[in-house]
Amino acid sequence: MLNDIRKDAETRMKKSVEALRQDLTRLRTGRASTALVDHLKVSYYGSEMPLTQVANIAVSDARSITITPWEKTMVAPIEKAIMASDLGLTPNTAGTTIRINLPPLTEERRKELSRHVGHEGENAKVAIRNIRRDAMHQVKELLKEKMISEDEERRAEDDIQKLTDQYVKEVDLVVKAKEEELMAI
Repeated sequence: MLNDIRKDAETRMKKSVEALRQDLTRLRTGRASTALVDHLKVSYYGSEMPLTQVANIAVSDARSITITPWEKTMVAPIEKAIMASDLGLTPNTAGTTIRINLPPLTEERRKELSRHVGHEGENAKVAIRNIRRDAMHQVKELLKEKMISEDEERRAEDDIQKLTDQYVKEVDLVVKAKEEELMAI
């Protein structure tokens, strides 16, 4: 029982850290990354499709992304999706190839993105603490139902706290790495 609670908490904490990593890959840093446009949805014959399913996305150099649609008719919808996104990027089209040039980030924008990264990190920590709270509650319920002893409860709570500390540290490392990446010129 206690092992199941611990494993469930650990699984959920891992997912929180992974979700943070995924969110941070979408943030624009000084370098081009395909993750920047992966999440965009494109209108494809009346339905919304992920950009990765209608075009080939590649990083041509450190400051530009190249998108090559699989069908010539998809160029305009892809351009439209990029313009409508909150990325603030302008696509340049040459035939069937769409190129997105990433301008260098200003110092002010870097600091703003850094604050955003810190905020996302805090949200991940809150999620991890909520998972800890749920696990502690489950342990208390087992104690209340006399299914475990007080010593087992104490050990389980210590275990859950150690797990929480481990994943909070991991979130701090992810946030620190992203902030360093942002501030690097």
